[in-house]
Amino acid sequence: MKESRTDHRPVVVESPRHLPLVDLLVDARSELFELAVRSGLKVLETMLEEDRTAICGPRYAHVADRQAARAGTVRSEVVLGGRKVAIRRPRVRAGGQEVGLPTFEAMADVDPLNRRVVEQMLVGVATRRYARSLEPVPTTMRSRGTSKSAVSRRFVAKTAAQLAAWQTAALDTLDLVGLLIDGVHIGEHCLMVALGIAADGQKHALGLWDGSTENARVCQDLLANLQSRGLRTDRSLLVILDGSKALRKAVRATFGEAALVQRCQVHKTRNILEYLSERDRPWAHALLRRAYAAADPKLAQRLLLDLARRLEAEYPSAAESVREGLDETLTVLTLKLSPRLRRSLATTNAAESLISRTRLVKRNVKRWRGGQMMLRWVAAGILEAVKGFRRLKGYADMPTLVSALRARDRQLGLVATEEGRQVA
Repeated sequence: MKESRTDHRPVVVESPRHLPLVDLLVDARSELFELAVRSGLKVLETMLEEDRTAICGPRYAHVADRQAARAGTVRSEVVLGGRKVAIRRPRVRAGGQEVGLPTFEAMADVDPLNRRVVEQMLVGVATRRYARSLEPVPTTMRSRGTSKSAVSRRFVAKTAAQLAAWQTAALDTLDLVGLLIDGVHIGEHCLMVALGIAADGQKHALGLWDGSTENARVCQDLLANLQSRGLRTDRSLLVILDGSKALRKAVRATFGEAALVQRCQVHKTRNILEYLSERDRPWAHALLRRAYAAADPKLAQRLLLDLARRLEAEYPSAAESVREGLDETLTVLTLKLSPRLRRSLATTNAAESLISRTRLVKRNVKRWRGGQMMLRWVAAGILEAVKGFRRLKGYADMPTLVSALRARDRQLGLVATEEGRQVA
């Protein structure tokens, strides 16, 4: 039987016709945005003309006591979409001098432009890519202010002004009952950050100071700055520290007996466990957690001393670390606070959380050019993080903390008058 031949010719499948739908959508979006921009500028021109009419009166109308007159138009600029764009501004003159138009003064304000530059830089937009991050404007519209140098100048000016305003802001209106201080290392610099806790549980970023290390001089300067701005040192304040001896010394020198120091339990736990082997860390960590979670300070102290005795033979340095500052790690247990508020005030986590939000900001910088640049960038990151602040966890029990601090004032003779003066 004769075999039939099989046709092995490849089957040609016609490709579907390309429909430029995406291109059409892109073009439509671009044209729609250009239309919105042109419409917005037309509205602006109308508002400017209404301002001129309000000052000069209706065009061609006879006004007997007219004080100002129209003077044509002049080329000017307004801020639009993160850049400056050129417009023709109506002019008004009176008594030989130019009269400002309220709408133009608002639209020409460069502060929104500076804020836009800072926001873009903080989210990682490079200066040379700033223009690409903005919505496009019609090609017929003249604009400027998006070059690398212009963006850099605006960022430096705005962040420097933010830093100066922050470091000089008055603190006397804040009813602070807690103070957290922690440091962040950038290269060879150490930036000290102060975070305040108000009586209502609100958190307030108070200040930033630069130094080579967490030495006593830097810490003392930071606290002196806070004191000069109105931070009260005449009544008890819960001060939460990471265990730095220099910082502890500076706090004692500034606040004296008014400082009720709480050593960060997280830092203390970390320091103790670093002395131990991987095999012994789990059980030691469990004992530390049990002690710090105890509601009774005497029970917590007993557990910690028992841990120190168990570590004495094999890890004497760890045992010494447990005993060092033991009472100050249990300060919050003596205040009879709710468990949730006690956990919030037992560590510097709130300050560290604030500092952690600056890590993205720090990654955006490839080369640091001195401490002032570090201060500006970190301050910009902190002030951006402040916008998302929430009250301290457990804030509902803050009246208990306030009552305990005021009772301590009476016990130590630190009762302050309404004028803020210390009396015996």
